[in-house]
Amino acid sequence: MQENTIIELHQGQREFFSTKETYSLEARKAALDALISLVLDNEPRIFEALKLDLGKSHFESFIGETGFIVNEAKHAKKKLKSWMNKRRVKTPLVQFPARSYIVPEPLGVALIISPWNYPFQLLFSPLIGALSAGNTAMLKPSEMAPNISKLVAELVPKYFDKKLVTVVEGAIPETTSLLKLRFDHIFFTGNEFVGKVVMKAAAEFLTPVTLELGGKSPCAIFEVHDLELVAKRIVWGKYFNSGQTCVAPDYLLIKRGKKEELVSAIKKTIEEYYKDPKQSGDYGRIINRSHFERLEGLIEEEKVLLEYGSDKESLYMGPILIDANEFSSSMSGEIFGPLLPILEFEDFSEAVEFVRQRPKPLASYIFSDNDNNIEDWQSYISSGGMCINDTVVHMSTETLPFGGVGPSGMGSYHGRDSFDTFSHLKSVMKRYLFWDLPLRYPPYTGKLSIIRKIFKLLG
Repeated sequence: MQENTIIELHQGQREFFSTKETYSLEARKAALDALISLVLDNEPRIFEALKLDLGKSHFESFIGETGFIVNEAKHAKKKLKSWMNKRRVKTPLVQFPARSYIVPEPLGVALIISPWNYPFQLLFSPLIGALSAGNTAMLKPSEMAPNISKLVAELVPKYFDKKLVTVVEGAIPETTSLLKLRFDHIFFTGNEFVGKVVMKAAAEFLTPVTLELGGKSPCAIFEVHDLELVAKRIVWGKYFNSGQTCVAPDYLLIKRGKKEELVSAIKKTIEEYYKDPKQSGDYGRIINRSHFERLEGLIEEEKVLLEYGSDKESLYMGPILIDANEFSSSMSGEIFGPLLPILEFEDFSEAVEFVRQRPKPLASYIFSDNDNNIEDWQSYISSGGMCINDTVVHMSTETLPFGGVGPSGMGSYHGRDSFDTFSHLKSVMKRYLFWDLPLRYPPYTGKLSIIRKIFKLLG
């Protein structure tokens, strides 16, 4: 798309927002209804595009993409009136007579940039927040998922006026053109490198940003009685979307001497789930050849414990378990694929210290029957989110904000947090004119001691 066209679309949205037509409850609900209709009317086509881009099964596409969006939009629509209401807060007695409250108001024109791994969900989930909060939005789908990008560009104009929601397809030139413009909020999901580019561009206009990035999400297994159930939950979370999930377990930590038992349980689970992963319609594919070759490079000098083959032509890479240590190639950065390193430790505290010495991840996981282990993991491990005795599922709960910390991101969304992310929570104090406190006004001579006493009483 030409830069002048992008500028015109942006200007059209800014002019439309200034009319305040997006502010009303009815307008916001209508926008959410349009989004729900877009998904439900076209779900088979969305499934097909996801199959072409990532080899996703219809089940994974529903759970991780379309069904996720519809449920989130319906939840937002149901709760929207209460979210829009002003929120009463206490007023200090010293301000009597007064009333204090917080008023959510729309920010303006939002820019949403999505990644390729969940190319539909991670484009439209932030949009639910933007529309609920009364904003307009420009969407930039990932060019690395071309079939979804093309389909989104086709469908959005059929359900939304371009003044409310519009799509800009393309790659780096189009993203660069968008980032030259002044937005009122930028929501980016992707890697840390591009996140820095987005944040730098936003700084030119002092635009607030939400960055959903990633990191190496650890998964500790210490003192569990049912290792087979643990394996089921790890394999499901790790190999959903072939490991191309920002919150997938990135490496496993286990007590020395337990590795063989764990590998055996994981092997049994993989073959129960997929039989032959290459032939299974439930096992996806790597997004493109470049990422496939990157993953191949990570295992060139690694000791492989378990593997199920690979095929570059079809972009199939089966589950791979790696006997790793802190210096392994697979531990050098986020994997974003079906490789799963296993590291052994003498005890739980050593494993905790290993994680604490590394950048804060987007998610962390622990499996344990020992409440002390769970409490220590929760207390000492800082991560964007945490799930105990399961993987990944915490991110699908509307009542839990989803977001990173430190290098894994900033800001959060889902449920009411999406609404708040795309709103300005304006603080308002309303004072009344029927009484006043003369102490506040000059001259101040002789008043300080009285004010001190008042503050002491109120404190």
